[in-house]
Amino acid sequence: MRVEIFTIFPDLVTGWCNASLLGKGWRSGAIDLAVHDLRAGADDPHRSVDDAPFGGGAGMVLAPRPLFAAVEAAAPARPLLLLGPGGRRFDQAMARELAASPGFSLLCGRYEGVDQRVADHLVDGELSIGDYVLAGGEAAAVVVVEAVARLVPGVMGNLASGEEESFSEGLLEYPQYTRPAEFRGWAVPEVLLSGNHQRVARWRRAAAIARTLERRPDLIAAAGGLSREDRALLTEMGFDQVTCAGYGPDRPD
Repeated sequence: MRVEIFTIFPDLVTGWCNASLLGKGWRSGAIDLAVHDLRAGADDPHRSVDDAPFGGGAGMVLAPRPLFAAVEAAAPARPLLLLGPGGRRFDQAMARELAASPGFSLLCGRYEGVDQRVADHLVDGELSIGDYVLAGGEAAAVVVVEAVARLVPGVMGNLASGEEESFSEGLLEYPQYTRPAEFRGWAVPEVLLSGNHQRVARWRRAAAIARTLERRPDLIAAAGGLSREDRALLTEMGFDQVTCAGYGPDRPD
């Protein structure tokens, strides 16, 4: 997979991408990552990439000339996505979508944003990681790249890890435990010590549903509510049925 990032702070992005699983995937060749300095497109001695906005106002705007020059010189992998608050919301489904592609590129905004002609004529779309404002797109870029890279074969040692995580099936992930089996009087659920893999899998499914109901009921609502099978599973595994109240009729199985 080819991933390219355009930023005025390449060292900031490179430092993060060199670490942990993402760095391992980069060094192994599972991810072909390139970080480009937008200042390379500047044509003045000060390597300027920004200017004051027409019409007045606070702050500076990234100018079109250096951004077009930097991107066109690199001829990056497409789609090229501008990171900003007005874009499509990034989620696990989009991470899977990007992970299945041969590559993509990210353009990091800064200051008060980019000249609108960049958004209209240089990039292929816009992408947002949430409804809040950052100083620039660099933090958003590493969020996107790390979420996508974890789904690329060869980056994580265990492919099942990516398949069983939060949001992979519209649910939060089930609780995890490790040794010791009892710590300060808090015991690991007995089913996890049983060695019965089928029952463990059913408990984990029920625990994921219960946790999602408690913490992210909007995910359950988006799926059309609970199925009869899921309600029965919650009862079987001893999870409180009160948490199911208020989610309407059973969803057709």
